Amino acid sequence: MNIQNPTLDRAPEDTEARAALELLRAWARRASAEQLAGLDPALRSLAEPDPASPYPAFSREYPADFIVDPEYRAELPDLQNGPASLILGAREQIQHVGISNFRLPIRFHRRDGADLTLETSVTGTVSLEAEKKGINMSRIMRSFYTHSERTFSFEVIEGALDDYKSDLESLDARIQMRFSFPVKMTSLRSGLEGYQYYDIALELVESDGQRQKIMHLDYVYSSTCPCSLELSEHARSARGQLATPHSQRSVARVSVALVPDGPCMWFEDLIEACRRAVPTETQVMVKREDEQAFAELNAANPIFVEDAVRLFCEQLQRDPRIGDFRVVASHQESLHSHDAVSMLVQGDTFASGSIDPRLFPSMFHVG
Repeated sequence: MNIQNPTLDRAPEDTEARAALELLRAWARRASAEQLAGLDPALRSLAEPDPASPYPAFSREYPADFIVDPEYRAELPDLQNGPASLILGAREQIQHVGISNFRLPIRFHRRDGADLTLETSVTGTVSLEAEKKGINMSRIMRSFYTHSERTFSFEVIEGALDDYKSDLESLDARIQMRFSFPVKMTSLRSGLEGYQYYDIALELVESDGQRQKIMHLDYVYSSTCPCSLELSEHARSARGQLATPHSQRSVARVSVALVPDGPCMWFEDLIEACRRAVPTETQVMVKREDEQAFAELNAANPIFVEDAVRLFCEQLQRDPRIGDFRVVASHQESLHSHDAVSMLVQGDTFASGSIDPRLFPSMFHVG
């Protein structure tokens, strides 16, 4: 009786053949010279690379024990620091090149003396001369890690800026750090407490040998339309018709240039200045009595978007620690399908004839 194995009769698939070849070569890489010599010549020709082949025999094993010494490191190619002949495009100076949204934990001082650690997003850029190919981005990150273990202040940013400006041999540099700063807030009447989070950015800019410290804050508040309030009251008094004025969540982006060598401007100081200007800040924890109080507070402080920027301006002008500033307000209306916006600038720091087309759309607060 003849018994045939159908598996042996079947022609192997291409993938199976390749897998078998890889298995053979993997065995050959670990085999001794005696084992290789004992192979069938046809198998040995498959297991060993062909000397006439244009492709070298690369290792497919990760060399976990490989150690990089200074000599090896010196031989590594570095195209970013290559000659000017490698430059693509126009040989012009680049004003900003670097990294964005590099995140790490940073410790911050609070005004009450306590410290807290916050996840912080770092943007660091330097200028690049026309005859230089590029920069090593990792140097910016390494410079910041060197200083990140210290309690944060503008002095620490300056230390990091000094390091990577020196490492990258650049004339101008900028560091910006963004984070969400928590402040415990008490409700209007019930006494409940909860954390309000403020989007803050600190910026250190060096240009032409001059350094400038800038603080940015997004302040979120409710704006009740004065016109709508008056029309609602008219309907009540003239016709006995119940009506409610429209109000909406609104955002002010306040940017201030700090006076050189002035007293410390705490985050809480700028937040409180905004709250004095427009007290209808959105609430964290509310009971019914708080909701009623908030309605009363809005009725006592109705504002157009033009009023908002002027009220913020008034408070900023009173603080001797603040030099130039910019206030941008966006009232995301419940009446219209569009937003009402306004901008007020004082000083040259933030003056610009052009507006970033994404500026106003970016002022959208997600709860």
